[in-house]
Amino acid sequence: MIWIGLAIFGFITLGIILAAVGTYNNLIALRNNIDKAFANIEVILKQRFDELPKLIDTCKGYMTHERTLLENIVNARTKFLNSNSTEEKAGAENMVTAGLKSLFAVAENYPDLKANQNFLDLQNRISVLEESIADRREFFNEAVTLYNTRIQSIPEVFFAAILGFTARTLLEIPKAETQDVKIQF
Repeated sequence: MIWIGLAIFGFITLGIILAAVGTYNNLIALRNNIDKAFANIEVILKQRFDELPKLIDTCKGYMTHERTLLENIVNARTKFLNSNSTEEKAGAENMVTAGLKSLFAVAENYPDLKANQNFLDLQNRISVLEESIADRREFFNEAVTLYNTRIQSIPEVFFAAILGFTARTLLEIPKAETQDVKIQF
């Protein structure tokens, strides 16, 4: 009778240990998916940042009065490259995106620039990269949401608290980019 009790206790203990190991491994996989998703965003951002000096050089000859705009883009790029945290990188990346939108809008005032094939090619390349960045942001936010949901659900919430798993932040669009666009005719 004692052996049966010990065997049941052993199976229950083994079950708890296996459940704990499985939960831990799942949480690690989810956390690593978030890191991978952000690394994928950084790959696309690097491609975009590689195009920026070419775009700036192309615009310099035409945009003599837009020096501040060009400098803001370069400074935002530098800030991103020097950032250490996801939040800092996201903020700098949003500054680059806003700067590019302004640059392309101001380019409308320069007919010679708009007719420059190099500028048009770079503008198209950056637009394609912007679409890829948006897609990668969606994957990142999906991974963060899944991870945050798991570490807040039972029984993972107990393991997460003990093992130091904390919620991650979603990448958000700045409020200025979500406001209505004013169109004037």
